Amino acid sequence: MTMRTRSLGTTGPQVSALGLGCMGMSALYGDADRAEGIATIHAALEAGVTLLDTGDFYGMGHNELLIGEALRTAPPALREQALTSVKFGALRGPDGSWAGYDGRPAAVKNFASYSLQRLGVDHIDVYRIARVDPDVPIEETVGAIAELVEQGYVRHIGLSEAGAQTIRRAAATAPIADLQIEYGLITRGVEASILPTTRELGISITAYGVLSRGLISGHFSADRKLGANDFRAHSPRFQGDNLQHNLTLVEALRKIAEAKGVSVAQLAIAWVLAQGEDIVPLVGARTRERLTESLGALDVVLEADDLAAIEAAVPADAAAGERYPAAAMEHLDSER
Repeated sequence: MTMRTRSLGTTGPQVSALGLGCMGMSALYGDADRAEGIATIHAALEAGVTLLDTGDFYGMGHNELLIGEALRTAPPALREQALTSVKFGALRGPDGSWAGYDGRPAAVKNFASYSLQRLGVDHIDVYRIARVDPDVPIEETVGAIAELVEQGYVRHIGLSEAGAQTIRRAAATAPIADLQIEYGLITRGVEASILPTTRELGISITAYGVLSRGLISGHFSADRKLGANDFRAHSPRFQGDNLQHNLTLVEALRKIAEAKGVSVAQLAIAWVLAQGEDIVPLVGARTRERLTESLGALDVVLEADDLAAIEAAVPADAAAGERYPAAAMEHLDSER
């Protein structure tokens, strides 16, 4: 495996071709093993992964503390290569409930202060609001991050789940390095207007959900029992007939993967990598075993015939069910 690099837009840093999404090490996918999470971050850094993605609301700060501990206990050379990508703005209750988003300038700076402390760093490499706050103009939110850039607390400005018009307004306010958005074989809404917009403006994509929360990893089965604290227990794509339909797509992918001598997960990640040098897939590995499998995607070469076969097996609109429950879909500026 040879780790390649890609640029986060025309204004952002060089990062590894794959980034590590750390959310699952703390929240939303059932119980997690803290020690294994830290070991997985260390293994990722050792393999050349540089981009570590988190959110200050993942486990109500737990994920940032975990990353902070991983960085603090990593060898200095590995610690120095790590780049942090942080989402902020989601409001949580003590019971884990969601209470909207806050993109006010004062809140932006407050969130950043806590993230810097939890991560144990003097700056955040890419900072972005997790969802556009409908009550605060994006110009004000981005302007506040731009002030943090001027003060040295943030290096680059990002966006998350923003629609095309919001992206244009943000980019007219300050340089935007990157848009984080869900993108994978069964989540391709970005292709209609968002991807053309980011490419026009020189903004990269960090793609989360490349395995659709494990749905198209090749490891998920219809009889798997999910706990109440697992997001997938409430996700439309994992319910009833939707799940059965979606797993038939996985079996179609499995045939292609087996013919190439790779796993389904590696094929799905390689497909995202093949969509352009401006796209950096985030792999949500929670264990070293899954990380190793994901990194194997870097060695998968997809020829034109392979891409055509994948497209035939899983057309752009093939998935059954929305990617989030209805209440969460309302917060997605990218869907408007």
